[in-house]
Amino acid sequence: MSSTENSGQTADKSPRQQVDRLLVGLRWRRLEEPLGFIKVLQWLFAIFAFGSCGSYSGETGALVRCNNEAKDVSAIIVSFGYPFRLHRIPYEMPLCDDDSTSKTMHLMGDFSAPAEFFVTLGIFSFFYTMAALVLYLRFHNLYTENKRFPLVDFCVTVSFTFFWLVAAAAWGKGLTDVKGATRPSSLTAAMSVCHGEDAVCSAGATPSMGLANISVLFGFINFFLWAGNCWFVFKETPWHGQGQDQGQDQGQGPSQESAAEQGAVEKQ
Repeated sequence: MSSTENSGQTADKSPRQQVDRLLVGLRWRRLEEPLGFIKVLQWLFAIFAFGSCGSYSGETGALVRCNNEAKDVSAIIVSFGYPFRLHRIPYEMPLCDDDSTSKTMHLMGDFSAPAEFFVTLGIFSFFYTMAALVLYLRFHNLYTENKRFPLVDFCVTVSFTFFWLVAAAAWGKGLTDVKGATRPSSLTAAMSVCHGEDAVCSAGATPSMGLANISVLFGFINFFLWAGNCWFVFKETPWHGQGQDQGQDQGQGPSQESAAEQGAVEKQ
């Protein structure tokens, strides 16, 4: 019985010991450095960016009042959201005649390309920064000793900086188009019943774009974070060390030559 209990205790302790060893090996002080601290901010704001854009949903609508004897009033409510394929979102347009009651129509526009690119970039940024933080905190010796890791990190950081600028600008333009396509006035303008004398149309529910506007702001914040981090990552690369060595060699060269000239003058 004692042997089985001891084996059970060792089995229980082994996962705990592994976790303790993993936590002990982490270099938490690296988070106080700009390289690690900015990575944490990039990780957080990547979540904010793709979360605010991917979870957006809104409603737009209009009111249609027929000029018939019944004076029917129809409320049209259209829900839309990510990925903003508006041309696939149907709604029923009321008809003010006796032949039919409604007609199926769709919103106008497809703005899924900039929205999906924005969200995809945020997800990739989230995973890359998480992997980079693990490398910085747990395997910091590999990062400092192996020159390839800083070079790869620098190239990826520059690439993400460019992509975040493109994604934020493209999604900002796409969001402007989404706002124009989902305005109640655009909805009434697309309905043929509102252009005749059989009905009177008015604006209904106006979509709230606060969360979508914040997602664009988070996109530009991510761009500035990645752009600022380029310098700190560059300082870890061999290119930065080579530049300093060349500067020191150029500074030492004239001093040595001047010392030699002074020695020759003194001999004379």
